[in-house]
Amino acid sequence: MSAYWICVYKAVHDQDKVTAYAELAGPAIKAGGGRFLARGNPEATFEQAEMTRTVLIEFESVAAAVATHDSEAYQEALRALGDGADRDLRVVPGAEG
Repeated sequence: MSAYWICVYKAVHDQDKVTAYAELAGPAIKAGGGRFLARGNPEATFEQAEMTRTVLIEFESVAAAVATHDSEAYQEALRALGDGADRDLRVVPGAEG
């Protein structure tokens, strides 16, 4: 069953660190089978939503998403990010049917 990696940027403290992270994270995520479906700021928000950058990535399974997160390549990207941003990252299983 597919799974979705959802990342919301709550605050950006250092854009250079975010850029360095992105340069490393993109290839690491693609190597893990991730497919970027959406990324950017919302065009519309509802119900107390925030105007925060959001990234949505599809994986073939929760296990694939977690393995990508735990991979050395992605961990290198996280080290580059450091304290550059406060983020909420979660993996959600796809809905059946």
